Amino acid sequence: MVKPPIRAAPFRAGLARLAPGRGKLTAGFSQIRYRQHESQTLQEIANEDNDFILSILQASPSVRDSRSYLSSFAPPPPDPSSPPITEEATASTTTTASAANPEPNMLVTSLLNPIHRRPALVKIQGPFTDAQMDSICRGMAYLQRMGLVSVIVVDRDDLPSNEPSDRFEAQRQRMMVRHEVERVVAFLARHRATARPVLSTVARMADPSGESLDGKQSGKQVENGIFVEEEGLDHVRRAVAEGEIPVLLPVALDSGCRSRRISSNRVLLALASAMSTRPDPASASTSLSPTPTTRDIDLTPLRLLVINREGGIPSYARAGLPHLSINLASEYSYINRTFLPQWTETHPTALSSLRLANGCLAHMPREASALIVSHRSSAAMIANLITNKPAHSASLPHALLVESEGRITRDTPTLLRKGLPVRVLRSMEEVDQEKLTALLEKSFRRVLDREAFYERLRNDLDFVIVVGDYAGAAICTLEGKGTSTYPHNHPEPICYLDKFAVHPSHQGDGTVDFLWVALRDETYGLGLLDASNPSIGSLRGVGKGRDLVWRSRADNPVNKWYFERSSGFVRTKDGKWKVFWCDAEQRLGELWKEREFGGGRLVKVMEKEEVGRVDWWEREIGQIPSAWAA
Repeated sequence: MVKPPIRAAPFRAGLARLAPGRGKLTAGFSQIRYRQHESQTLQEIANEDNDFILSILQASPSVRDSRSYLSSFAPPPPDPSSPPITEEATASTTTTASAANPEPNMLVTSLLNPIHRRPALVKIQGPFTDAQMDSICRGMAYLQRMGLVSVIVVDRDDLPSNEPSDRFEAQRQRMMVRHEVERVVAFLARHRATARPVLSTVARMADPSGESLDGKQSGKQVENGIFVEEEGLDHVRRAVAEGEIPVLLPVALDSGCRSRRISSNRVLLALASAMSTRPDPASASTSLSPTPTTRDIDLTPLRLLVINREGGIPSYARAGLPHLSINLASEYSYINRTFLPQWTETHPTALSSLRLANGCLAHMPREASALIVSHRSSAAMIANLITNKPAHSASLPHALLVESEGRITRDTPTLLRKGLPVRVLRSMEEVDQEKLTALLEKSFRRVLDREAFYERLRNDLDFVIVVGDYAGAAICTLEGKGTSTYPHNHPEPICYLDKFAVHPSHQGDGTVDFLWVALRDETYGLGLLDASNPSIGSLRGVGKGRDLVWRSRADNPVNKWYFERSSGFVRTKDGKWKVFWCDAEQRLGELWKEREFGGGRLVKVMEKEEVGRVDWWEREIGQIPSAWAA
């Protein structure tokens, strides 16, 4: 038998007051929860509130991030059909309110007092110590205060994924998992988060024949042999509607109505399918939620969180350090192929978490994401909720991310998205000119001089990288071919980034990073181990890297983003443009030498072959005609 925690007796007494089969806490547990809140001193509450606000500020959301957050969690706009507030009703309060309080900030108000609650699927992959569980539940409480209601399924890595045949051992393991549910609810209550243990089964095992004994399987979405009953989903729906965090057991009923412990991943997959499906009005009329408000709540999950002890998914390109972001549409098979045997010891659940994210996100909206995060990085959950971005952009220079102290550690989380397939096109015959034109004109908000532009591409095209159905594109050309103006008569033409465009509807969803990473792998990163680009039509990392050069208007607000990804830039003599470049990373080890002088100081010395190349780039690029109609 597993020894219960020291303070488990009153908690279990509260659980004994549960309404049979309902999974809803009664007043007895509410009093226990209140006493736990009461045990916090005012100073502890103030410190926790300050930590919460600091976590929001550290996320550093941009204007686009804030708008994205508000679109999901801000209170709905006022109903124009509602009766107007009369002058008599407001006259007595207007002067006092305006004098005491300035006009509220919508972002801050929505962060601290959200109205629109949205669910997230969460796997707490224990076992965790009390200190670790406390940190995790603090993060869950913060997310709840910001409007994201976690639907938690607990699990333990030290138990087999399926229930053993021995009855006594199976009972012991179920008690261990049930104890984990109790711990999660207790720690959530410690941080003033209302939680609801759902001790009844919400999932059922599908009959291989396609029919169940009671007919409840008919018409259900079956995921990996599991489906969620409408009655079971009502427990989740009611909790989300009331802003409570449901904490579920990884169990399911078999065809004989016996409760069986199963893998939490199977329960989460079934929940993702069921929660993303609008309820059938006929079945809703007989459910546990009689009110239309509860029945109509949107249960579609916006996030999947996997909280573990091992951190993100290790990357073959980064020598085992985690992936920052993953485009499942183009990288899923590649990550499985390049997963090294030694990582099964350090990251035993990485591939199963990858499969879980791939399966759940298939049911979730396009903007949804999954985060695989260590319990040591609970603050990353706040940042991910607000920004829906990885801890660091994957398109930043590889050396900066890996070698800079503190940038990437074993605990850096991995963000996963459905993403879009990436293709590399090397001839104009493969390019859909209509779709490419629409993308460029929508992105740049200008009219393309189509005839002249595509005529030039037919002569000078190097390749085009396309993301999805022209959601983004990078066009590279070869400039300066056949000229002898380069210093020392260098024969290689310039690899010029002519256009880099992402459709406005895909800005902020990771497409820009997926596009730039593919661009880097085909140009200045080519030839390196970490440039094994899995994109369709790519060189797969085989070849010799080339300098990538492009230019941008001097007043372009995107220049800051370009600056972070380039090796350098110069302003043209007329001051209208900035010329950026990325040095071929493979060649840097040959042409740039580090010489150590007294005191350990390292100085980079430029070789003579590098002298004058920037002037040549500027001269050749300056001759390229505008792509836009007058």
